[in-house]
Amino acid sequence: MKRMILGVKAVLFLTAASFAQDSLAFRERRISDGNVPVTRVLRSHPQTAFDVGERLVFDVGYAFITAGEAVMAIPRTDTAFGRLCYQVVFTVTSTPSFSWIYKVEDRYETILDKEGIFPWRFSQRLREGKFRRDYDATFDQYNNVAITEQGRFPIPPYVHDVVSAFYYVRTLDFSRSRPGEKTRLFNFFKDTTHTLDVKFLGRQEVKVEAGTFRCIIVEPLIKEGGLFKSEGRVLIWLTDDERKVPVKVSTKVVIGSIDAELREYHGLSGPLRAKIR
Repeated sequence: MKRMILGVKAVLFLTAASFAQDSLAFRERRISDGNVPVTRVLRSHPQTAFDVGERLVFDVGYAFITAGEAVMAIPRTDTAFGRLCYQVVFTVTSTPSFSWIYKVEDRYETILDKEGIFPWRFSQRLREGKFRRDYDATFDQYNNVAITEQGRFPIPPYVHDVVSAFYYVRTLDFSRSRPGEKTRLFNFFKDTTHTLDVKFLGRQEVKVEAGTFRCIIVEPLIKEGGLFKSEGRVLIWLTDDERKVPVKVSTKVVIGSIDAELREYHGLSGPLRAKIR
């Protein structure tokens, strides 16, 4: 059962860690690095995909069992490095009926730059059975340095954590994408920057508890040594409109499939034009 829960979590977070594309509109900002003034440019990435107040709720299941619930939310704004940010919170919890087998209470938080859609801080609090792990990272996007308990590490411009990546991809335009096209993301975790590619597969209608939606389908291509590994293919369905709301995530494994499906949504920044009914 523990292996199944870990697989469920991998499915959910592969949604976040599967995408890449850069916006090249920049804005110059001057800061002080210690006593030495430095100048860096930070991108401006306008978007209407999400805003404060959004809340997405997913049922996570294996076969006919609902094993957990995942919630992605933007409860408020925050500030970091003098810039206005979104506070984004992602939680994964096992259901009461499943917790007696294996209890999960995980919490992830990213402080996401509102103008540039990149992270300044990331925290992870894992509570899985008897296992405990806490992890924190600060991303100095001006000087391209990640700071953790392990030290300071160089990072590429606008490097992502697993949660910020998901929100960034929702701002991208897939309208001209062709099956087989790939995009790339740089994702930092612990002490290493990982390269992850995602393949655009096409379009499909999907029915879940939240409704029936026109969706785009993408597949993350996980490399050995990356942040997550999966025993099979991982497929992700996002609404084919301006919101790019995740509707379904499915991973095929030897013993079947693990799915996360959208149950309800609140506080969207605009209409879901991809919803059919």
